Amino acid sequence: MRLAIARCAWLASRPAFYLLTLALCAGGVALLRRAQFAPFGYALRAGRDSPLRSGAIGIDVQRIQWIAFAAAGAFAGLAGGLYAFSKGSISPDSTLSVSRSIDALVMVLLGGVQTLTGPLVGAAAFTWLQDAIARGTDYWRALLGAVILALVLLFPQGIVGALRAYFGPRDEGA
Repeated sequence: MRLAIARCAWLASRPAFYLLTLALCAGGVALLRRAQFAPFGYALRAGRDSPLRSGAIGIDVQRIQWIAFAAAGAFAGLAGGLYAFSKGSISPDSTLSVSRSIDALVMVLLGGVQTLTGPLVGAAAFTWLQDAIARGTDYWRALLGAVILALVLLFPQGIVGALRAYFGPRDEGA
């Protein structure tokens, strides 16, 4: 069963929809970046790294985690709404598959875990690799898997983590 979704008149053209999507994504990333370096973000990291110590200094770890869960759900809902409008319909057969979930995990692992820009870089790299390899060979899935496996083995912290380690501040005193 497919459910057709109609766009508003001002979003009927592709450029208008893509600009709206770009603005919402940029705003979402900016909001997440702001929250990352706010006391809320520091409390989240403290609760992740050492929940017992965080609780001992007065951080309500469970409350912070529930707020983070609700925020993640809100951003996921925004992404899902944009996806449904971009496709024009919703079908569980094409959107709810194991391969889609694996693709999303590969994008995060490829870009880098525990970074805000890692999943963005990973999604861009995965999409580019998939497109470039699919054009070149009939066995693109096997070759894509081998390339991703090599990248994950070469860059265990992801692309962003490797760039951060290479270009990051050097410790001259050590």
